[in-house]
Amino acid sequence: MIVVHHLENSRSQRILWLLEELGMDYEVRRYDRDPQTMRAPRELASVHPLGKAPVIEDTGSASGAAAGSGPGATGGRVIAETGAIVEYLIDAAEGRLGPPANREAVLRYRQFLHYAEGSLMPPLFGLLVTTRLGLLGRPARGQILAMIGQHLDWLESELGDRAWFAGDEFSAADIMMSFPLEISRSRAGLGDDRPNLIDWLERIHARPAFAAALQKGGPYAYA
Repeated sequence: MIVVHHLENSRSQRILWLLEELGMDYEVRRYDRDPQTMRAPRELASVHPLGKAPVIEDTGSASGAAAGSGPGATGGRVIAETGAIVEYLIDAAEGRLGPPANREAVLRYRQFLHYAEGSLMPPLFGLLVTTRLGLLGRPARGQILAMIGQHLDWLESELGDRAWFAGDEFSAADIMMSFPLEISRSRAGLGDDRPNLIDWLERIHARPAFAAALQKGGPYAYA
């Protein structure tokens, strides 16, 4: 059984969605953010020392994929980091929603699987910080928005001649890309002037597994 430690309005929503797409059994343990700081609660640190989400426990350790057992493990294999969790679950599902058969599509799949957190999320986080700084953050805000705009322009062009990020088929790369693009639509300027990205967001939100994950995870501000 997979146990997902799920923080509200966070990256962990993607893990619930992936599990629904794969049809795997799982349990959700939901955590609310501190209403003042918006940080994760201290209880998450008892699962993994970093106290972040998502974290999963595989209580049956059903997959042979490499993973670590952290000090906070409660009897199962504990895996942190969204990308690592996605790869672990894809492996457990015998490759479903994983790398496509076509080599070029495989390279795109790997690129976007890592790009979502490695390149797109850092400026989005920077935008959040500068926004919370108010007037002090204003000088950097315009530069960060310009940087994000460059990312969004490239992603818009990437979806100009194919339906999904890796190729013609939906994959885990699309699941990884969902959170930063939902954040971009919410607060970083992604709008109707980039119709390919908006269409992609509407199509992922229309998937039955996405709706099922929302039911399991509770309120989510970005859908």
